[in-house]
Amino acid sequence: MRTLAIILAGGTGKRMGASTNKQFLLLDNKPIIVHSLKVYEECRCIDGIYLVVNQKDLPFIQEEILETYRFKKIMKLVIGGRLRQDSVKNGLEAIEEPCDVVVIHDGARPFVSPAFIEKGISLMEMFDAVIPAIPVKDTVKVISKDGFVSKTLARDSLWHVQTPQTFKYSLILKAYREGMAKKLYGYDDATFIEFLGKKVKVVEGSPYNIKITTPEDLAIAKGMLSFLKGTL
Repeated sequence: MRTLAIILAGGTGKRMGASTNKQFLLLDNKPIIVHSLKVYEECRCIDGIYLVVNQKDLPFIQEEILETYRFKKIMKLVIGGRLRQDSVKNGLEAIEEPCDVVVIHDGARPFVSPAFIEKGISLMEMFDAVIPAIPVKDTVKVISKDGFVSKTLARDSLWHVQTPQTFKYSLILKAYREGMAKKLYGYDDATFIEFLGKKVKVVEGSPYNIKITTPEDLAIAKGMLSFLKGTL
């Protein structure tokens, strides 16, 4: 079962309040994206990596990532689009070699583990789409435009969705092509599978698998890294 990974590194520093792409901020003296790429490089089930980047970031990627860290599994750099879903579709369309399964991951989630990736891939024998998620701990309310509570949602049925999300390649490509042609908006990759009326299997995610988006997230990530190293 040939498995390729699409790793998204085309974000910006907007919510981070930084002038640079958030994936290039340093965590333990390495760019965040390097931590994510290293995990996929070491994962025995991943045969190749398609790295999706902004056009303007190509020089940095070439000089500071590819030449410095020499990742062997990166097969192609793909230019991303305006929205995340545009970037994912570009990555899917860029795959030219045989591919049975594709794993889609946010480059700003550096604490994913090879075992976690392999779990999703192993379930492709039984399912077409597998995503990780963790139960919501807080009460979630729907707030109206004028700032009042309009509904309180049942917490026991709500989950925070994460990446990596794992799919049969032919199905997710079809889902993206049809969904984008209809100008649908996908909150995550699995949303496009849902648009097709197909089932998405949910597995337990990890509380460590955070997405670094804001300065607070970066501070948490630094503390988490120390904890995981046993130095906190």
